[in-house]
Amino acid sequence: MTWPQPTREDHERFCKNEGWRRIRDARGRTGTHHITYELDLPAGGILRTRISHPPDRTTYGPGIWAHILRDQLQVSEEEFWACARDGIVPDRGGPQAPPEALPADLVHLLIHRVGLTDTEVARMSRGEALARLQLFWSEGS
Repeated sequence: MTWPQPTREDHERFCKNEGWRRIRDARGRTGTHHITYELDLPAGGILRTRISHPPDRTTYGPGIWAHILRDQLQVSEEEFWACARDGIVPDRGGPQAPPEALPADLVHLLIHRVGLTDTEVARMSRGEALARLQLFWSEGS
């Protein structure tokens, strides 16, 4: 697939969409001519990227762009554009809830309103948990 020429604006949009933290900017606070973003990774590492000020429609050359993707953002071009354009954040290996995990609000109600123990709730399927809560609301027990 052919991708458009990336701009500083695309780079910043990617960072904002994925939830990078802006730690420095070019407005004189640190004396830099770059905007610096950081992202905490689930495995404990930190990524850092810099965008030359201003984050406008100035494009990157192919060499610097390859460096930014590979070394700073650590994503493929496809992942970059999916995030920058559509807000689809890259999978960075974060913890994922099992498909049948009980919602936290449901667990809270079962323990604190219904009076079940943590162990009882942990053994329940989603259907059983909902049925038990419905029983509590309808019969009060």
